[in-house]
Parts: sequence; C-alpha cells; structure tokens
Amino acid sequence: MTLNMNNHTFKGHKTLLGSKYVTYGEVELPLRYKIFSKSESGFDWGHNGPASMQLAFSILYQLSDIDTAKKYVLKFTQDVVKHLNSRDWKLGAIDVIKWLDENKEDFIEKESELVLVTQPVKKSKKKKTNMVKSICQELHITQKQLAEILEVPEGTVSSWAVKDEIPRLGKKAIEFYTINTKNQKIVDSYKDFIHLLQAS
Repeated sequence: MTLNMNNHTFKGHKTLLGSKYVTYGEVELPLRYKIFSKSESGFDWGHNGPASMQLAFSILYQLSDIDTAKKYVLKFTQDVVKHLNSRDWKLGAIDVIKWLDENKEDFIEKESELVLVTQPVKKSKKKKTNMVKSICQELHITQKQLAEILEVPEGTVSSWAVKDEIPRLGKKAIEFYTINTKNQKIVDSYKDFIHLLQAS
C-alpha cells in the first residue's frame, strides 16, 4: 500500500447555521461520491451515518487507494470520525496513516459490520437547540438586537424563534454580519497596533 506521507492537515468546520466544510492542505476535500456513494449532500461527523462514512472514505482515499479506503471506511468512521464532535476539528495526515498502520494487521471484515453500512442510523433523542437562541448566545446579543442588526421587526425574530426556522435570506444576512464583525475586529486590532507604533 502506497501512502502519500506529508504534513497536511484535515480541517472541519460547522457554521452557526449548520453548513459544514472540510479542507485538506487548505483546499476543499473532494466528496468522491462517484466512487463511494453514501452521501451526495456532503460530509458530516460526530456519528456513524452515511455522511460521516463519506468523510471517512474521502480522508482514507486521500492518503491511500480506493481498495484500502473501502476496506477500512467503516472502522475508521467508528474509531475516528464518530468522535469528531466539536464545531472545529483538525486531524493530521500522519495520525490517519498511523491509524491505518495500527489497524491493517488485525482488521477483520465481519458480515454484521457490512450490514450496518446500508442500515439507516437511528437518530439520538437529544434536545434540539433553538437556532435563533444559539445565534444570539454565540454573538452575545439579544433577539431585539438581532432584529435591529437585520433591520426587521422584533416580532419577526420572535416568530423565527418560536418556529425554530430562519428564512434563507435571514440566514445569509446573519452569516454576512458574523463575517463582517470578525473582519472589523481584525481591522480594529490593526489600528490599535499602528497607534502603538506611532506612540512609541
């Protein structure tokens, strides 16, 4: 088995509104759906469902070959991808290669495990977090302030909170505001740095 050994890192990120991104070496990781068709809608992590298996396959395929990726995808999903529960995570290529080296000798492909690949995953009955409340907590603002930022009536935001549903344009506006706020912090930090240099 030929492995592409390098210092690249796999990185995953979930946005406030649930969008998911995975990169490898700062480049978006290909879905590889045409050669391993589990989840056409994208990657996920924190469980062992189809989207997590799609991610597991793409990670393994990036560093090995199609046969190795298919052989180890279920175990890698259960051992590694299932435990990537945070919003942001990093996984070094060297760690994936070590995992492969440790598991290739004693790996046994059981028929019962292969059945799990095609069975739907039972969703755990975790209490769903309200989207509007989560956004307000993340941004350290009230629903009234969110309404002012988006320039919509306060009742509109309250309605979103009750329905736990934000329209597409509302989501876009919130994403834009979040990015803009982060950029403004960078600009402010730069200005403070310039002032310090001028004062010294």
